[in-house]
Amino acid sequence: MSAALAATVAATHFVGPWFWGPWFLLIPLFWILLFVTLFAIFGRRWRRRSSPSRQAEVTLAERYAKGDIDEVEYRARLEVLRANAAL
Repeated sequence: MSAALAATVAATHFVGPWFWGPWFLLIPLFWILLFVTLFAIFGRRWRRRSSPSRQAEVTLAERYAKGDIDEVEYRARLEVLRANAAL
């Protein structure tokens, strides 16, 4: 009887009762949610910055700022870019 008790105490000493508790599932779930959240935030920003329509708008804004085109032409081209990006 004492050998069985000693084996049980030794087994729970290394594993511990917390191993099968809620922490067993919550810790991996926390890391998974953290990585998914980071990917969603930074992945979305990266895709938004690198889209061709966004780059075209930036180029158009630079040309307007330099004075290459006037406001009427800028707004007309911007409208065309945004209409084509929605397709």
